Amino acid sequence: MAQPAAAVNWLPPLALGFWGAVLLQAWSSGRLNLLLQADFHWLVLVAGLLLLALALLAMRFPPGRRSGQQPALIMLLAAPLMLALPPKPSLSTLAANRSSSDLGESDQALTFFSPPEQRSLTDWARLLRSQPDPELYRGDPVRISGFVLPVAGEPPQLARLTVRCCLADATPVGLPVLWPDGAQPEADQWLDIQGAMGVERHQGGLRSIVVADAIRSIPKPERPLEP
Repeated sequence: MAQPAAAVNWLPPLALGFWGAVLLQAWSSGRLNLLLQADFHWLVLVAGLLLLALALLAMRFPPGRRSGQQPALIMLLAAPLMLALPPKPSLSTLAANRSSSDLGESDQALTFFSPPEQRSLTDWARLLRSQPDPELYRGDPVRISGFVLPVAGEPPQLARLTVRCCLADATPVGLPVLWPDGAQPEADQWLDIQGAMGVERHQGGLRSIVVADAIRSIPKPERPLEP
């Protein structure tokens, strides 16, 4: 009976070690780009190293009897699943359930004076929020990239997700698009669009709309979340 009990005592340090490896693998493989703003990636690295250090200490100086074997076993079994099943969040589904009212406005002045063709989708969204008069931008060249976001009762928009920390505080920003005839954009599809900024009547007023001249499918960027 002593040997099985001694073996069970190794579960907590093994669980710590496996989860340290999970965090380090997420940091090194780029998985964090789907979950966390880049400025915070170093915290995951530090946490992974600390878990590995704690696991080594627990193995080096084992107590006579450990508690928490059952939670440790669950954690130990879950760790390989995290390695085998990478996160694949649907950005359009996430965006559809979030409000865009919290879009940051810290760089609006810089955005306004930057050349139109150099503005990202997020730059345009911030600019249109601060200076909503669509006539200011009529005819401006546009080149943006993002994922297709379905909108109820309207054609799909092109969107991005901005984050301050992680997906938990993600804020969607989107631009309406006048799609070319025959275009059938699919939800979550990543596209690069070239065209010009136009004006359309919407809900009794005027708003800016991207008139797409050229659409190109692109792979999901390594860092799909924007600060």
